[in-house]
Amino acid sequence: MATPYSQARRFGRLAVPVLTASALALALAACGGEAPSATTAGKPAEKVTLSIALFGDFGFKPLYEEYKKTHPNVEIVERVTQFNDHHNNLVKRLATNAGAADVEAVEVGYISSFTAQADKFHDLKQYGLDKRQSDYLDWKWQQGLSKDGSKLLGLGTDVGGLAMCYRKDLFEKAGLPTDREKVAELWPTWEQYIETGKKFASGVKDAKFVDSPGEIFRAIVNQAPVGLYDAQDQIVVATNPEVKKAWDLSNQLTQNDLTAKLAAFSPPWNTGFAKGSFATIICPAWMTGYIQEQAKDATGKWDIAKVPGGSGNSGGSHLMLPKQGKHPKEAAELIDFLTSKDNQARVFKEEGTFPSIPALYDDPSIQSFTKPFFGDAPIGKIYSDAARNLKPQHLGPKEGDVRIAIGDGLGRVEQGKQTPDEAWAQVVADVQKIK
Repeated sequence: MATPYSQARRFGRLAVPVLTASALALALAACGGEAPSATTAGKPAEKVTLSIALFGDFGFKPLYEEYKKTHPNVEIVERVTQFNDHHNNLVKRLATNAGAADVEAVEVGYISSFTAQADKFHDLKQYGLDKRQSDYLDWKWQQGLSKDGSKLLGLGTDVGGLAMCYRKDLFEKAGLPTDREKVAELWPTWEQYIETGKKFASGVKDAKFVDSPGEIFRAIVNQAPVGLYDAQDQIVVATNPEVKKAWDLSNQLTQNDLTAKLAAFSPPWNTGFAKGSFATIICPAWMTGYIQEQAKDATGKWDIAKVPGGSGNSGGSHLMLPKQGKHPKEAAELIDFLTSKDNQARVFKEEGTFPSIPALYDDPSIQSFTKPFFGDAPIGKIYSDAARNLKPQHLGPKEGDVRIAIGDGLGRVEQGKQTPDEAWAQVVADVQKIK
């Protein structure tokens, strides 16, 4: 897509072991969920249909089937739309008090926008979900609270600790190292990442070094102590030198003809994975599932190395409970189930979305988890380390809108419509209009 550089889509199927109903009930109780009876006082339980609105495939569908074995009166309907449409629709539906789903997914770039509207969502504490606090990374838990910290408005699904995915075959063609440790040594800084790109370009003519500058910009900003907002919720794009540094470095990729000019999550970008059109891409855990889905014939060609510049986060979501829903109790139970420790581990192993529950980071099944598609890279260890090293950054109430304005500017430079200075001037002017 042309401007937003933060869409989190996940694909693929989730393999769920077949369990008996009694075993499922025990498992659910063990993870803190409720296993209600299908009947009440001998009468059939009320039929309930829950809608859940997502921006892409979160890998939940097999979990719905498992959930329904202990909640046979519940039907679950997914409403999936594109990233921007999903969040824009939720804004409109909250404003008109009509059309929101029973459960809404919200990406981290928008979470502050919606937790600022605490009156539009149920407090999950009312349904006992504050019992889950000790499960979570503290900063992930804090992101789901109302602005005054008094209400729990969202439970986290995943986090997006950063790494860099790269094509080993293209690196070999360029005469660069292919071992993931040696590759990481090429780029301890973003400046050295760009220099590596120049070396790549001198040896490979039929592929570019990186897909586009948008996610690179986001990664660099997310590694800084302060990003697009300060702690007082003031936009600091124009005054934060870290933002300008990220802008300049990202545009250096464009100016050195190192990008494939493929807007993230656009059809050409998807095709670019299959064609091997670019050699590196910012790679939070959820991206691994996306790559695997789009480049089905590239098993063993991709690998994962440390990201330049240290740790950072890109993406991750929460599930929220709009007050418009007719069945908040059942919807809250579904949120509890989908975000449980066991189910976050399952979704990671199949989809790549990395858990926001730190107890899993030392779990042997996570630590030892590898995927042949990525050359048996120690994915579980790489993303556990990335998540542990994350330093949370304050996110402002219009974070998503500010990112779109900056993404527009990067796109104009990439398309040759403006110089970096011209585009930056417009970005600064555009974000000043965001209230």
